[in-house]
Amino acid sequence: MNAQNLSYDDLYDIIEQADGIVVTTRLAIDKKMIDRASNLKWIGRLGSGMELIDVAYAERKGIKCVNSPEGNRNAVAEHCLGLLLNLSKKISSSYEEVKKLSWLREENRGIEISGRTIGIVGFGNTGAAFAKLLSSFDLTILAYDKYKFGFGQGYIKEANLEQIARYAEIISFHVPLTSETKHMGNGLFFSSLQKKPLILNSSRGSVIDTGALSAALKSNLISGAGLDVLENEHPDAYSTQEKTAFEWLTSQPNVVITPHVAGWSQESFLKMADVLLTKLDLI
Repeated sequence: MNAQNLSYDDLYDIIEQADGIVVTTRLAIDKKMIDRASNLKWIGRLGSGMELIDVAYAERKGIKCVNSPEGNRNAVAEHCLGLLLNLSKKISSSYEEVKKLSWLREENRGIEISGRTIGIVGFGNTGAAFAKLLSSFDLTILAYDKYKFGFGQGYIKEANLEQIARYAEIISFHVPLTSETKHMGNGLFFSSLQKKPLILNSSRGSVIDTGALSAALKSNLISGAGLDVLENEHPDAYSTQEKTAFEWLTSQPNVVITPHVAGWSQESFLKMADVLLTKLDLI
């Protein structure tokens, strides 16, 4: 069934018929939904984040839960590199000036990322893929992962968050959204930064406290931000306060925001499906 516009209630009404279900980031598969799904044998997540699925409860009921981060990790890595190059070379901001017939060269002098120190927070599928793409830039990567060790080699150095905050000139987040990572990028984190880094986030919006990010931009604690995700990704439903904050953020020349499309390439859609089917022993 093609269910792109299916609501939670629509799914609840038909879930009893399903042996398996593939989800993205729209609908929650919570305890209520799982209890209704009397025939459900598996849940496939087309992508990486499992925060909308009550995995523990589903598995207790014998329902297999799998995701497919291997399918879109390269797409996410390429998008992060694009955000980084855009910000470091002032591409979007200078283009906006050019459209207004303003041809400013010195004001748009960019920086090179070669030779820099980049902090990667979370060294799973997308973090490692981003590090691989950066290998040709002759730089140093400080990588932190609470649950992985022994992966450092060559230009990749294992580090803690304090070392990343002290030495990194660019910091990219690649962690799942959990109780541990929600608002990992908060006011305390931004105040600890020593190198005025560029901040990249292609993981989940709530990994970074948007208010704290805006405050860090205003206080010159960071050089800019490239975001593919936001805490609230429904601008058409913003409150007056949220709309004002969003308009300020998107008006900044050192901020680039894309609509949660980092892992959504033409190629990754097929790759993610292939990974899911393989993990579910359906091919």
